[in-house]
Amino acid sequence: MVQRLKTFYLNSVRPRLEQEHHYTNPHQIPLVTKVVINRGLGDTGQNSQAVDACLDELSQIAGQRGVITRSKKAIAGFKIREEMPVGVSVTLRGERMYGFLDRLINLALPRIRDFQGVSPRSFDGHGNYSLGLEEQLMFPEIDYDAIDRVRGMDISIVTSSTTDQEGLSLLRELGMPFRMSSKDLASGGNE
Repeated sequence: MVQRLKTFYLNSVRPRLEQEHHYTNPHQIPLVTKVVINRGLGDTGQNSQAVDACLDELSQIAGQRGVITRSKKAIAGFKIREEMPVGVSVTLRGERMYGFLDRLINLALPRIRDFQGVSPRSFDGHGNYSLGLEEQLMFPEIDYDAIDRVRGMDISIVTSSTTDQEGLSLLRELGMPFRMSSKDLASGGNE
């Protein structure tokens, strides 16, 4: 099944980006290649039930089973042993990636209390965007009564763009609700 956001990207976003940035080759037009969702376990890494609960929550949110990331070496100061679970990660590509982005942009982010947009400064210099969420309750897949503890997650949106400006225009065209700074408001939102 073709996702709604993918159809929107192919029919609307690609032609606008090609016209805006004057690309000569269709392979130069940026696209989202993958979305990586990470969650650190913190002190719950010693509790196997909490690790399974985090894995199940992330699997419900992403629509794909996650992977438990383990420590590579022991660190006594942090009470971490070698091969101890330290996080959960999910990498989404293709249709699942577009489905997750659609739910994130149109359902989850607007449900954040006092939401004023995401920061346009979280690009890494190569057009990839990272976003930190403080709680999982904004996703409609999560049952409020079933969670034992509120935990956050990091979402990295990896694009094929080469500059931050291209990545920003790609995500803005896809509907990512970026916060407008005072400089953007003065120019009317046009950069």
